[in-house]
Amino acid sequence: MFVMLRLLVPLLVVLTVIYIGVSLYSRRVRRNKLEAYWDKKGVTGDREAFVARGLKKYDASFRRKLILGVYVVPLALIAFLVYFSNFM
Repeated sequence: MFVMLRLLVPLLVVLTVIYIGVSLYSRRVRRNKLEAYWDKKGVTGDREAFVARGLKKYDASFRRKLILGVYVVPLALIAFLVYFSNFM
């Protein structure tokens, strides 16, 4: 039990750092795409409001939730390997 905790606690810390990094990077890329779209189309109005609306839509999107795979995939792989090595 303690061996598993010694593995999982640092792993969760590392996965959290990776999740935050990927999340911030993804949001920055989305912001840049929205700003590029604004510049390309030559839209008039409030640019910051346009970008804020786009980021709000992005926050509710499925693509944003896919980043949670940073947690799911490694933990599922570890669970499979533990099961496979112990019961197969």
